[in-house]
Amino acid sequence: MVGKASEKAAKVAKKAATVGKKAVTRRVAKKTAKVAKKAAARRVEATAPARRTAMQSPSRQGKAAPSSSGSEQPRLLSGGNPQIGKGYGDAPVQAYIAALPGWKRDVGRQLDALIVRLVPGVHKAVKWNTPLYGVPGQGWFVGMHAFTKYLKVTFFRGTSLRPVPPGASKTQDTRYFDIRESEPFDAAQLGAWVKQASQLPGEEL
Repeated sequence: MVGKASEKAAKVAKKAATVGKKAVTRRVAKKTAKVAKKAAARRVEATAPARRTAMQSPSRQGKAAPSSSGSEQPRLLSGGNPQIGKGYGDAPVQAYIAALPGWKRDVGRQLDALIVRLVPGVHKAVKWNTPLYGVPGQGWFVGMHAFTKYLKVTFFRGTSLRPVPPGASKTQDTRYFDIRESEPFDAAQLGAWVKQASQLPGEEL
């Protein structure tokens, strides 16, 4: 009887040891997972500022939008208007002009050169896939946008120009001048409008 009791006690002790060992293993595994989870969270938190900086718009960072590589062509939106990321300076404007299809590209270059010649120190930007030209402290005074059959030149204070550009707008002060392939535009008149517009208070866009 004593021998059987001793054998039974040994089995119980062995079983208890096994159960205890499994419990310890589970606790260790749980603790290890918790530590790993905290470490991963710290890594994510450490990289968050860099991600937030990368996601900021060019205007917030005070930098122009990065230009696309030479192997990539901007997508043409409705009417053949190039899709160019928002950015400041000459680079995004030149990227827009280079992406214009057909005859509009040459007209875009002529218009850009005309504005630069008549308004020394002009500031440039691309917003809403539209090149803009402005004077520091005054705002934007002219922009261009491609449509299927014409290139639209926008004068934000057009009603103050003389003569008033022919294209009406839903915006009270804005007037348009459309350049078409089959209708050579009057460069002298366009230049006069550009010069006048650059001397007026511009538009903050």
